[in-house]
Amino acid sequence: MFCAAEAARRGKRVLLIEGGAAPGEKIRISGGGRCNFTNLGIAADRYLSQNPRFALSALKRFTQWDFIARVDAAGIAWHEKTLGQLFCDGSAKQIIAMLVKDLEDTGVTLWLKTEISDIARSPAGFRIATSKGMVTAQKLVVACGGKSIPKMGATGLGYKIAEQFGLGVVETRPGLVPLTFAEQELAPLKPLAGIAVTGSVACGKTRFDEALLFTHRGLSGPAVLQISSYWREGQMISVNLAGGMDAAAFLRDQRGQAGRIALRTALAQILPEKLARHIEEISGITGNLADQSNARLDHVAGLVHDWQMRPVGSEGYRTAEVTLGGVDTDELDARTMEAKSVPGLYFIGEVVDVTGWLGGYNFQWAWSSGWAAGQAV
Repeated sequence: MFCAAEAARRGKRVLLIEGGAAPGEKIRISGGGRCNFTNLGIAADRYLSQNPRFALSALKRFTQWDFIARVDAAGIAWHEKTLGQLFCDGSAKQIIAMLVKDLEDTGVTLWLKTEISDIARSPAGFRIATSKGMVTAQKLVVACGGKSIPKMGATGLGYKIAEQFGLGVVETRPGLVPLTFAEQELAPLKPLAGIAVTGSVACGKTRFDEALLFTHRGLSGPAVLQISSYWREGQMISVNLAGGMDAAAFLRDQRGQAGRIALRTALAQILPEKLARHIEEISGITGNLADQSNARLDHVAGLVHDWQMRPVGSEGYRTAEVTLGGVDTDELDARTMEAKSVPGLYFIGEVVDVTGWLGGYNFQWAWSSGWAAGQAV
């Protein structure tokens, strides 16, 4: 929608083809219904890609501040929630309404509930066979998104179009998605389902300091969703349940002040009670704090700050917020998003191998890449 309106502002005749019954359905459900429409901290190192710098051109030419100005001009109130994340004060539907109004004001034709059965090159550009008839266009912009949340209509159509025209596609997989565990690891964790703590999750050299949530299938929460984009099958993750505090120093202090209390009682001062009991159980330590050596307390602190866990997988595209991978950026012009080998064919947004962090980064990539293509078509 954003790209279509940009192109139409430049006097282009634009047809927007949408498979769903309503435009912007993923916007509607985003951010808990309030749409985390951008982030104040947009930077290249917060995007995953085989070439992370590819996104810089579009992100620098149409910035978060540019989109915020559009939101302000539309009279949409917003607030910063945390970590630079901007949300509507009201409903995500306000963002959709803003985009739809732009389509109407610029004269874009919008076809809803329209299926595409074939795309072919023609002397005039492209011939697109749709459920509403044949369309001929000089320029074709593919903004189909990824495979995430298929119940909202997500498919791999964009990747098929790229492959049809000989463009490389980086292997796709779910991103920003809860992680799951094998039954033997999951069974003792099930009583913890619903418990949330503010800590951190790390994989390799990457770490995110945010909340994490125990679920009936494994782990979720912002820190886990973030690390899922960096995690690969077979890798361990390190879970820190107590943020920046020094659990070893705390336990030693408690031993001196209240040595008769149980380990779980001391831990319950810094962790939810069920989680404190679980840490005591897996530590194998029984008895009062006064009975524990420094080495034993250090062992417990290690479980609190560096609990090593091995996910078996993720919840997949069903709940993934984004799709990692996509159309290879080597195939595209970073300034225009046009395919280098197929003049007139453009790819924007999530369908491209550019995936942002949780927190408005992927929406900003959509706006920026859509703007870049809108200036070029």
